[in-house]
Amino acid sequence: MAKELTGFIKLQVKGGAANPAPPIGPALGSKGVNIMEFCKQFNARTQDKAGKILPVVISVFSDKSFDFVIKTPPVANQLMEASKTSKGSAESNRKKIGSVTWDQIRVIAEDKIVDMNCFKVESAMKMVAGSARSMGLNITGDSPFNN
Repeated sequence: MAKELTGFIKLQVKGGAANPAPPIGPALGSKGVNIMEFCKQFNARTQDKAGKILPVVISVFSDKSFDFVIKTPPVANQLMEASKTSKGSAESNRKKIGSVTWDQIRVIAEDKIVDMNCFKVESAMKMVAGSARSMGLNITGDSPFNN
């Protein structure tokens, strides 16, 4: 018989750096999940992505067992890494803080498309480009689109 799902927990954790301190401990403890077991499993599965912020969705079952899915890093973090900036612009329409190329946007879109709500890389590129503009980044190079 299948286990009954009692809830989801969504967190953003640095790869290879999960520990029982807040915010992980209280979020898992309130659902009755074994905190140390999650930390061990998460750190083992994310050793190769150490230091990157990774969204994780934890499914909690009625017998207090759990399963989790690790997603790709957020687009904003990938854009900041590509443009070598520490944060987005406070006034993105007036103050531009850096730039990214269409090639960098394509790489980010191909990486992130599995977590996005689109089917074509071109659509994902448009979404990533919109995020870049919202952060105050210029997009350099010729646009691959005909509009």
